[in-house]
Amino acid sequence: MATSEHCGAIPVYVRMSTDHQKCSTENQLDIIRNFASVRGLQILRVFDDSGRFGLRLYGREALQNLMVEVRTVQADFRAILVCDVSRWGQLQDADKGACHEHVCSRAGIRVHYCGEQFENDSSIGSNLLKTVKRVMAGEYSRELSVKVFARQCRLVELGCLRAQTYDSFAVTFNDISDEGLRCP
Repeated sequence: MATSEHCGAIPVYVRMSTDHQKCSTENQLDIIRNFASVRGLQILRVFDDSGRFGLRLYGREALQNLMVEVRTVQADFRAILVCDVSRWGQLQDADKGACHEHVCSRAGIRVHYCGEQFENDSSIGSNLLKTVKRVMAGEYSRELSVKVFARQCRLVELGCLRAQTYDSFAVTFNDISDEGLRCP
């Protein structure tokens, strides 16, 4: 780790994909604090996107604010701590996470993935692992979306959920189990 990273405090970015991940950001912070402690780094502040949909930048105000700081000459840090590769990027497009890291790199700011098995040191191995992990996270997210959608369709068929269309592009599901229906 470069000496210049020890000179100041470092911001942290954490996020969770849904409100149902109750301890996700706390778990990420535990990993990040341990990483920082072992390396003698001080955490400057936490950029926290709790309960935000993780596939788009829209709605992730903390990440947007962090990237604004990175792009300004006034950024008072030389590194950023993130739990893992999947937290940093938007999962289904591996290039978006790489783009955020590239913007940081151009500003002279290094991204550390605190919970990964590799050091983010721009080596061939590190770059290969980051790419593979980004693609794997995207595939996991895609598969999970297919399973969740299929389960919701099945619950609608069973009468456990009622689909409501608000416009031609959005469908929500309302749980109607409180109306006396028992569903698996």
